Amino acid sequence: MSNIRVFKYIEELDAFVVTKEFAELSDRLGLSEWNHVVWIGRLFLLDNDYGEHWFDNWDERERLAEKAKEFSIEENDLLIVVPERFANGKDSPCNSPEIRKMFWTDVLKSLELSYELLFAKARLFNEKEKENKTGYHIEDLQERIAKIKTNLEI
Repeated sequence: MSNIRVFKYIEELDAFVVTKEFAELSDRLGLSEWNHVVWIGRLFLLDNDYGEHWFDNWDERERLAEKAKEFSIEENDLLIVVPERFANGKDSPCNSPEIRKMFWTDVLKSLELSYELLFAKARLFNEKEKENKTGYHIEDLQERIAKIKTNLEI
């Protein structure tokens, strides 16, 4: 089964945006929260809610807002690697901020996820939404997954 790229790197801004394909798939599967990659951040950062804040970079976004317009990118769509967000200081940092930034930039440039992972995460999230009665449960999730698989010829 193929994979889907999560981020597009905009070198001139030293920032990322979520790819259109990933955003559309996330919306279709019910994986979007306040941004399309909240759940990925939770996995990257010790599988807890702190991870949803991995791209809380409002000051950096504001500084790039005018330049982002040149690329037809909304300020709120910018995802910027801020190295301090990737160090918790509990057991001292093992790397410099420069190395952390380089590492996470490289990781995010190459990040692709399998459709099977996305389907599994969507099923888990959907089941929790059903149990919690939040109103975000997707009744036809399995049908949506089947249609996506058919369209991808999986």
